[in-house]
Amino acid sequence: MSTTTAPTRGLSVLQGAALSTGAVLGTGVITLPALAAAVAGPASLFAWAGLVLLSIPLAATFAALGARFPDAGGVSTYVRAAFGPRAAAVVGWCFYFAVPVGAPPASLMAGGYVSDAVGGGQGTSIGVAAGLIAGVGLMNAFGLRVSGRAQLGLAAALAALLVVTIAVAAPHSRLEHLTPVAPQGWGAVAGAAALLVWAFAGWEAVASLAGEYRRPQRDLTRATAVAIAVVGVLYLALATTSVLVLGPAAATSKAPLSDLLALSVGGPAQGVTAVAAVLLTVGAMNAYYAGASRLGAALARDGALPQGLSRGAEPGGVPRRSLAVVAGLSSTALAAAVWLDLGLTPLMLLATGCFTLVYVLGTAAAVRLLPGATWARRGAVVALLSSLALLAVTGPQVFWALGIAAAALAYQWWRTCRWAVARSDHDAQDRHTGRESREAGDVLLRS
Repeated sequence: MSTTTAPTRGLSVLQGAALSTGAVLGTGVITLPALAAAVAGPASLFAWAGLVLLSIPLAATFAALGARFPDAGGVSTYVRAAFGPRAAAVVGWCFYFAVPVGAPPASLMAGGYVSDAVGGGQGTSIGVAAGLIAGVGLMNAFGLRVSGRAQLGLAAALAALLVVTIAVAAPHSRLEHLTPVAPQGWGAVAGAAALLVWAFAGWEAVASLAGEYRRPQRDLTRATAVAIAVVGVLYLALATTSVLVLGPAAATSKAPLSDLLALSVGGPAQGVTAVAAVLLTVGAMNAYYAGASRLGAALARDGALPQGLSRGAEPGGVPRRSLAVVAGLSSTALAAAVWLDLGLTPLMLLATGCFTLVYVLGTAAAVRLLPGATWARRGAVVALLSSLALLAVTGPQVFWALGIAAAALAYQWWRTCRWAVARSDHDAQDRHTGRESREAGDVLLRS
């Protein structure tokens, strides 16, 4: 009688949950409570709550798709199965090229915390940002087994720190800080929600890692459930605490975590939160780089990117060429952001515009692919409608995503034309060779 042995390689449930938590939690914890409060005041809490609720069907949808299609292409694979290769190229490009645009603001957020703690101004911030981009790229070059284990330790430490921060700051809460509830009007809640998409982007990032789980059909769903619970509780608790404790100052705070901790522990708070900011950023970038590099290799395998990037697309592989492209473009985007003095918000909005389009196409694929009359498909319908609503409030930055989509289609058209020309040349060569053979045969017959 044969026996089956459980796989010993690949991601465990806890490692997968840590990657998902790190991808979603990440840098949103560092600055977004303040940015959202600046846009909508205390009413920003409604935006936080709405996006937490949205993330449940959204995350469940990507988990259901990943369990059924465990491939490095992630969302691109799902869209290919539902709508064909052109749509798959569009969604793949939107995610793959959004990650390098999102890396500079993420790393600069952490750099700002370090600068506040140790001094050095903008130079320190830029140096930390550049170091994070290079360091996370190097960590992923050693493979997912190394980065997955590191992520598990990061997630545990950071969750503990956030719980402590909330616990020590909560006694300083004041209900009067909730008034006026909507100082910029209720319409500002939609603007805050568009900004906060950044905080909840990430469920699609780890979709490309589905094939790396030991048992994708079981483990991916469990890991996602753990991550949803952790992310939802921590985000809502931290945003609420920031508004109740800091009041109007929450909208102008450069480092809400530092300000909350300083109420109880004083001076050392800046150093502690600087370390937390760096670790949070490493966790988020690690998950995004892992997912994007595998997606790029899968896109190249399927013909949506140059073939030379396809190495490492197989389960267990390390897509170092694709990873180098992601890290290189991230460094270029950081240099451009510093040179043009763009600030954090514009780049964040450009990235979230791309992620929102990815959500729309990914959830539309889920509605088409998942079995009818199941909770998974019902959740996909809710996620699609919610994603369409987010796309409607995204604003002008959606044109950046549409530009990337157009570039993906142009590349597909160019590749098809190039293949047609090569095929035509090959057929012409075959006809020429055949004619020469016939002429040689005629000469032999006449002789």
